[in-house]
Amino acid sequence: MPIEDAALRQILKSQYHAALAMLGDAIRQCPEDVWSSTDHKNAFWQIAYHALFFTQVYLGQDEAAFHPWKHHQSQVQNPDAIGGGQPKPGSTLPVLPEPYTKAQVLEYWKFCDDMVDEAVDKLDLERPDSGFYWYRMSKLEHQLVNLRHIQHHEAQLADRLRSAAGIGIGWVGSRPRT
Repeated sequence: MPIEDAALRQILKSQYHAALAMLGDAIRQCPEDVWSSTDHKNAFWQIAYHALFFTQVYLGQDEAAFHPWKHHQSQVQNPDAIGGGQPKPGSTLPVLPEPYTKAQVLEYWKFCDDMVDEAVDKLDLERPDSGFYWYRMSKLEHQLVNLRHIQHHEAQLADRLRSAAGIGIGWVGSRPRT
């Protein structure tokens, strides 16, 4: 039996809010010394920002629909905050943005969480392509990939918090919005 469009959209919204709730908990509970620690290739703030950046990008219909968050630092080689390895030859731009504060990333988190319902309602879930040339899949499958991306990075951060500070992040199974 096919699932109704409205039911599918409600499921996507619920899972976006749940995944973002867990990411938000990890950000809020991160101690300052862990936030910017250089013990790992990418600092906590970088992974959190990266996850939110692509959440926002991929909740759009396509690349052209993206309008950066008001505090986004775009004049860098890697605006998603994760370095792609070596600096690009000939570029005079910094490789990474200046570190975002926890308050800034929480503001971005709220921005992303607040946009979920309207963004999901606007998606053409029957679109045969993702809207992004680097993802060759349908728009619906791409939304599942986006959810997995959030969860992947939230799990990295949760593991880092448990290892570094003994902090656990609770599971959120669904988060319906009204």
